[in-house]
Amino acid sequence: MTSSIYLTGEAKAPSNNPIMSQYGLFFIAFEIEADTHRILDVDCSATLALTRKFIRNLFTGADIMDTGRLTEAITARYHGSSQKALIAAVNNAAKKYQELSISG
Repeated sequence: MTSSIYLTGEAKAPSNNPIMSQYGLFFIAFEIEADTHRILDVDCSATLALTRKFIRNLFTGADIMDTGRLTEAITARYHGSSQKALIAAVNNAAKKYQELSISG
């Protein structure tokens, strides 16, 4: 049986974005299959349900270690005002995961 890992990434969102007034930062949370690095589930601090659903669909099944592919997916498909914050938060989470993988 495979165990999963939960981790978050965070980044500053644009000051005019509702995320900043509601949460202060943009957060993304991942459930990752530890053996394969595959993203099982995703949620984030976006204020709209459609945004959260779109981000979940964008990342589910992807490899958390493949930050180049994740960034490409964001820049090609996600054109919300928090695009840069999303990229930074994903990279922050991937870095945390890589550090866990090295030490674990």
